[in-house]
Amino acid sequence: MIRNAAPDDARAVADIWNHYIRDTLVTFNFAEKSLADVATDITARQAQGHGFFVAQSDAGIVGFATYGQFRGGVGYAHTMEHTVQLHPDHFGGGVGRAIMLHTLDHAKAQGAHSMFAGVSSENPAGVQFHERLGFQKITILREVGRKFDQWLDLHRGCGWQVSSERKRIFGRGCTHFRRAITRFRQHALALCSR
Repeated sequence: MIRNAAPDDARAVADIWNHYIRDTLVTFNFAEKSLADVATDITARQAQGHGFFVAQSDAGIVGFATYGQFRGGVGYAHTMEHTVQLHPDHFGGGVGRAIMLHTLDHAKAQGAHSMFAGVSSENPAGVQFHERLGFQKITILREVGRKFDQWLDLHRGCGWQVSSERKRIFGRGCTHFRRAITRFRQHALALCSR
């Protein structure tokens, strides 16, 4: 079952999140989330009209997803970025897909035009997961994160949600973003070759 998170879910969400923070390169963050941090995140995201959702089974909370504005400023008000994490024992059962589709539906209903993913290069399963959902890889940002004394790349993808009719819900904004990235690369190469 996918439902809105509540501040009382902070412990279960923090347990899942902190595993990835403490023990993996899935997230570049190395500062664990406190219960107060998570409860505040849940309340703040929902107050902003963005979602914070949990996946619950008989075993308890087995995953969460949330999204918020991609960057600050009114110009980005319709561009979102998400986080999704599952308990490691619950991969491959459809929970991740269910919570992401719910999250994408919520974002669309709230007026989002596009949804971005940022996935660590050390998380190939996360890259594949997003590709299976229809996210298109836009670029790889080289060595933008540092954790456990190593530089990490970030796979940046733009989300497309595919309905049962295989129609794009998000998309045109991704095309514009790809063009901007291409122009940026060309400009950067020109500057570097001087």
